[in-house]
Amino acid sequence: MREGVAKVLDDDDHEFVDLLHSLGVQRNVAKVITYLAVAGESTSREIELGSDLRQPEVSIAMRTLRRENWVREWDIKGEGKGRPSKVYALNTPVDEIIRSIEDQKQKKSAEAMESIRKLKELASS
Repeated sequence: MREGVAKVLDDDDHEFVDLLHSLGVQRNVAKVITYLAVAGESTSREIELGSDLRQPEVSIAMRTLRRENWVREWDIKGEGKGRPSKVYALNTPVDEIIRSIEDQKQKKSAEAMESIRKLKELASS
């Protein structure tokens, strides 16, 4: 069985979360990305404890991460009876996640600039 201790996000980690959030990443998703980046593979319980999220918040964040293919998950059997625990790890390196966010922002910026150009063109007609 995997014995894990939940890492706790420090001030630099919280700054990373805040920056991701300021770029439009949902706060819970930003916390999970940051936690997995610093802690590596972790159970959902470790993520809850280390990122100060509740279980439903972790589950919702994981849906987004799975949709983007940024996380992988697998089950590990616990001691005794009961459900296996989910273990998560980033499937995509953090620098690639950042690049993806950057690409999205550049595309939106280009679209906005094109709209402004068209507005100017229409206004001068």
